[in-house]
Order: sequence, then structure tokens, then C-alpha cells
Amino acid sequence: MLHNLQSKNSLLSRFIAELRDVNVQNDRMRFRRNMERIGEIFAYEISQTLHYEAKDIETPMGVASVQSCTDQLVIANILRAGIPMHYGILNYFDQADNAFVSAYRMHHKDGSFEINLQYVSCPDLNNAVLIICDPMLATGASMDIAIKNLLEYGTPKQIHIVTAIASVPGLDHIKRLHPNAHIWTGAIDEELTAKSYIVPGLGDAGDLSFGPKVQA
Repeated sequence: MLHNLQSKNSLLSRFIAELRDVNVQNDRMRFRRNMERIGEIFAYEISQTLHYEAKDIETPMGVASVQSCTDQLVIANILRAGIPMHYGILNYFDQADNAFVSAYRMHHKDGSFEINLQYVSCPDLNNAVLIICDPMLATGASMDIAIKNLLEYGTPKQIHIVTAIASVPGLDHIKRLHPNAHIWTGAIDEELTAKSYIVPGLGDAGDLSFGPKVQA
């Protein structure tokens, strides 16, 4: 199921616009904070799909019946670009367990690339709700590999994929391979370049958050 938050006007539109804006991108702190705030918005939206049960709590004036989430959540991100969004989601789901996937594109001279996965840290996923975030869903290759490796740690009852900007080819790829997953995106762009970067996109989210890296 695709949840495109761009389909309705909200404050999210401003945060996405600032992520894209070359005149704002030189402020790394603002870029990270906007990505974090986008994660918080997605967390709120996802919270409406979870399971709740009534629970009595004691107040200074009596007893109140409240709805309490009963799902066990695991928040995962693809390092390093996914860190700020991960923190945003964790700000709201502050009792969640956490998983980390280290994966990156290894580019070849002919313009092709492969996904190099180096490290996965994950708790038990059996019967949990898995929320995996990556700021950009370009080809969908990194997300697919991350999900497949995470599923070695158990079978979650729900999978939520969170991305700030997605491409149409990437969405089609993930929907085909993971048809039962919920996909949450803040914007959808039509085009990928020959090197599989999203256009208009925003550039390299990892570099914009943490500074440039030396290409391997």
C-alpha cells in the first residue's frame, strides 16, 4: 500500500522544499533537522495504523481510560543517510527497538553499480512492526537488500517503508518485491538519471547531512 503524503497540503511540503533547495542545503544542521522533522511526521501517520487497547491510569483526580499501543516496534535505517530520519521516528516511538543496516552503492567505471552490504544489527523481528527508513528511494535496490537481510531476524507482522522522496521506478520495484509492505513517501519524482539518481531529487542525503565522503 502506497501512502503519498504529497497528495494533501501540510507542513511536510515546506520541509521537503527546504531539503531540495540548494540555497538551504549548505546548512547541514537545518538539513538534518528537516529530515528529523519529516521522520516525526511519518511516525505520527504510521501511529494511526497500529493496534491499541484500553488501559486505566491513575491521575491526581481519579482514573482515566486511555488507548495504549500494544505493538512492538522496531525502527531500522540504512546507514548513513537514514540516521536523521531514524531519530525523528524514534522521537515519537521512543520505546521502540532499533536495527541498523550498513549498505552503499559500489560504482563501476561503466556507470553501473552494485549494492555492498557490510553490516546488520537487529533485534528479534518475529511478530513486530518493522519501520525501515531511507531518505531516498531511487532504484529500490538498497531497500530490497536491506529488507531481505532484516527478515533473517524474524517475520514481522507489518513492514513500513519510509522515504522522503521516491522515484516511480523505485516504487514499482519495491511494490513488486514486497507487495504487503506499507510505503510512506513525502514526494514522488518521475525520473532517474543514467547513474540512477532521482531527478529533481535533492542530491546525496548522506553528504548533505554529514559532509562529503571519499568514493571507494
